[in-house]
Amino acid sequence: MFMGTGSDVGKSLIVAGLCRAFANRGLAVAPFKPQNMSNNAAVTADGGEIGRAQALQARAARRAPLTAMNPVLLKPEGETGSQVVVRGRRRASLSARQYWADRAQLLPEVLAAFDELATGADLVLVEGAGSAAEVNLRAGDIANFGFARAAGVPVVLVGDIHRGGVIAALVGTLAVIDPADAALVRASLVNRFFGDPALFDAGRAFLAERLGRPCLGPVPHFAAAARLPAEDALALDHLPTGQGGGLHIAVPRLPRIANFDDLDPLRAEPGVTLTLVPPGAALPRTADIVLLPGSKATRADLAALRANGWHIDIAAHHRAGGIVLGLCGGYQMLGRTIADPAGLEGPPGTSEGLDLLAVDTVLEPTKTLAVTAARHLASGEALAGYHMHMGRTTGPDCARPFARTAAGDEGAVSADGRVMGTYLHGLFAADGFRRAFLGGAASPDLAYEAGIETVLDALAAHLETHLDLDLLLALAGPVERP
Repeated sequence: MFMGTGSDVGKSLIVAGLCRAFANRGLAVAPFKPQNMSNNAAVTADGGEIGRAQALQARAARRAPLTAMNPVLLKPEGETGSQVVVRGRRRASLSARQYWADRAQLLPEVLAAFDELATGADLVLVEGAGSAAEVNLRAGDIANFGFARAAGVPVVLVGDIHRGGVIAALVGTLAVIDPADAALVRASLVNRFFGDPALFDAGRAFLAERLGRPCLGPVPHFAAAARLPAEDALALDHLPTGQGGGLHIAVPRLPRIANFDDLDPLRAEPGVTLTLVPPGAALPRTADIVLLPGSKATRADLAALRANGWHIDIAAHHRAGGIVLGLCGGYQMLGRTIADPAGLEGPPGTSEGLDLLAVDTVLEPTKTLAVTAARHLASGEALAGYHMHMGRTTGPDCARPFARTAAGDEGAVSADGRVMGTYLHGLFAADGFRRAFLGGAASPDLAYEAGIETVLDALAAHLETHLDLDLLLALAGPVERP
């Protein structure tokens, strides 16, 4: 199990790279994260949803993503609460206080999911959450040492040298945690090193002596990781926004943006400039396309969109002949009304939409979760995406569908053809569709999905070079459960 001295130390990337590296050695590998918090999720082969990082790790391990790989997923719905997804299905919406009080009750289901994966794998690589040193949250923990103790899993403690203070962070973590927890830690790992790794030789020796455990690494910074799907919306603050080409796509940065990896293939296009517009800034008048992304709380994000004046910018963009595309929650916002009679995403009620599509949406408790093959009707190009939404959208513009699936027509297009909405996520990863949609701005040479595989292989080779994988395997193995 890979735990961190803090959030964003690179645990997800380390696990993904090791999944591919050990899979390349012929082992049956499975990723696992007991509890995750993210609004960037993926649909699994068994019809549920898990965090995007675990889906990427499953891909790295060359196996289908399963709900067992992330049995508890928290999807923030506001400042103080989250939707609680257990084994891929929404179970409740709880305040943070309620969840922290009751989370220990989920441990048996977490352990059952882990055992299910372990039965069919040579190696399970587990990712912790946040900081392993949050001793104030230790009682009832199911994400870090609470899980590791219950499951009998040895631990590698990961620190990020780039943010500074990595020696103090690693030594301090071992100093403050419970001695029984510390006994599970088999090694430390120093991640994200810039420069000559030999310069850390003395630090590595110090850590090994002070902690009484081997220090793995340092692992140099892996720049190509920016081309892999990110899970945390905070990553949007650091991601490049397109290649600076001629076609300009503007995306409002909604407070509860979800499934934002839909944008990744567009950012990869050398002929596209993608601008993620922050709150308080106007949508650029130079935009050729305005794209409304997915949202975890559509009505709340629609209110935020209006508060920023973006509804005025979008209307002006459309009047000037621009194209508007809404994905999932963004599709719902483009319609006439969004009704939430049961209060699934906030207080019950109905919100007026942007009225750019003649459709109406009613939010319903049952969430649609499905990997979906489709065909874009305007271009005839194949799409391979997924549905992940609560809501039923109907209206006159649905008679002009965006795409067609085996289950029937999907999405809507305005009478002038310049406003489009779809529930399909992941559609821009299809090279043929992306080229048809972007026209001459799309590169004929960009193969997006193949590029992800290339990066995963390069990441595995990077870790093979800078980590002793044989030592890691020797450190792995079950610890006696309490």
